[in-house]
Amino acid sequence: MPAISMNPTTSMNIDEQISTQSYARGPARPLLELTIGDLLQRTADRYPDRPALVSRHQDRRLTWAELSAEADRVARGLWSLGIRRGDPVGLWSTNCAEWIVLHMGCARAGAALVNVNPAYRSHELQFTLTRSRMKALFLWHKDRHADYEDILGRARHGLNLALEHTIYFDSPEWPALLDSDGRLPDHVAVDDVANIQYTSGTTGLPKGVMLTHHNVVNNGQFLAQGFHYTEQDKIVVPVPLFHCYGCVIGTMSAVNSGAAIILPNWTFDARATLKAIHEEHATSVYGVPAMYVAEFGLDDFANYDTRSLRTGMMSGAPCPVELMKRVLEEMHIRELVIAYGQTETSPVVTMSDAGDSLEVRVNTVGRAMPQTDIKIASLRAEPNSNLDSQETLPRGQQGEVCVRGYALMKGYDGDPEGTALVIQPDGWLRTGDLGVMREDGCIHITGRSRDVIIRGGENIYPREVEEFLYTHPKVGEVQVFGIPNARLGEIVVAWIRLRPGLKPDIDATEQEIREFCQGQIAYYKIPEHVRFATEFPATLSGKIQKYKMREFEIEARGLQAVAKTATA
Repeated sequence: MPAISMNPTTSMNIDEQISTQSYARGPARPLLELTIGDLLQRTADRYPDRPALVSRHQDRRLTWAELSAEADRVARGLWSLGIRRGDPVGLWSTNCAEWIVLHMGCARAGAALVNVNPAYRSHELQFTLTRSRMKALFLWHKDRHADYEDILGRARHGLNLALEHTIYFDSPEWPALLDSDGRLPDHVAVDDVANIQYTSGTTGLPKGVMLTHHNVVNNGQFLAQGFHYTEQDKIVVPVPLFHCYGCVIGTMSAVNSGAAIILPNWTFDARATLKAIHEEHATSVYGVPAMYVAEFGLDDFANYDTRSLRTGMMSGAPCPVELMKRVLEEMHIRELVIAYGQTETSPVVTMSDAGDSLEVRVNTVGRAMPQTDIKIASLRAEPNSNLDSQETLPRGQQGEVCVRGYALMKGYDGDPEGTALVIQPDGWLRTGDLGVMREDGCIHITGRSRDVIIRGGENIYPREVEEFLYTHPKVGEVQVFGIPNARLGEIVVAWIRLRPGLKPDIDATEQEIREFCQGQIAYYKIPEHVRFATEFPATLSGKIQKYKMREFEIEARGLQAVAKTATA
């Protein structure tokens, strides 16, 4: 409970004052004391013959009993490799049955699954391999997007890594591992780290978010309750599994309820997603706003029957109100919900309920999840200050969204200083996002206090892109920021000052800058527009004003209407 400062001149009692403050706690529902492996076994015992996993592009189907058995095979195989409780195991792949099987197998083995973004190239992979200290890495040799074996070879060149085993799914090593004679661990604890997800930090270096079994099992439980899932539901999951949207919302809500997970394709494909809904008679679908836009954009959209859909989620980026209304009407998702959170909170901390009114679901990101505290705090405190000394604002006022409860990460891997900057001694996590708490306790997200770009659901931290662009021999100074985009929400723009003596379009071009990024950083981080500038707008003290750059680009590119698009 936040500290309450009573004014002696008022007759308002404590309960009345709390109700006027931007503080809310979700329902006090029971927390599960189960590991992911325990939960999987419980679901397999309850619904052994119900479908658990459908990987349509691989023509593979598993029941819950079969998925549980495969997880045991993976766990024994990991033991045979020398993987023990707490050891990090990397998974670098697009969506496939093997992803979920390995996810469940690592949980059974007590290993910490390290999600590796399949869009990573040598520069980013090298950092992840080094920082995570992963002992094994699972991947495919290549796909139509990348040659992973080649990228791995370049990333690990000359490094002394902890990596002992590289297992390719499309080689004899994978079936051999599944047939190994290892054993299951004696004990896995609910507060053990189950998952390490790399999310970029404002310092420019990715941070490994450590999520425990307790975190993700219970977030999945409350998500399943919010969707009103049962074992009869079928969930189409086109979002990437390496992301918390896929591996927690997409997977753990199903493991908690017995609902089936349906993977339409290796990566997002609008037509494959609609075909999966149509042919599997799906009852739920997930996606970021850009995915729904792409689905509506198909010329044969009307040919797909989506009337089986009951619920679903739009999340991962600001959700335009008009798009949400269209999803409700044209895709028949009458119980569409919106959620808000971040990787550090496992991820969901607010969510609308499938039974909420249309007004709540199109204008807010819902209310505090069970066993979760939410407050809107003033922005006056220093980054490392105690939030209990920071003012909790009255309802209706904008401030920083702060979170406390079971869902908070265990910390950033190997970075106690970074952890202390976001999780305060009193247990509050500062999200860096701005929001307003309404009188009904629902949250409206109004912006971001941190300099983050959200492109199609992917978080991009400008400092990370800037530090990479500084390695170009012609770049003297660079500023990276986001501008609005109707399809993706935001896209990346870079303003560059060339080194002295160099002239734009003569000594350096926009195409040259973009080509320099290819194969070195993930495609979604590559600036879609580059503007060469002789100076950057700044305050008298020299602080760069990125908002002025953004305003200039919006005006120059005629994006005023897109910038005003209403979101929840």
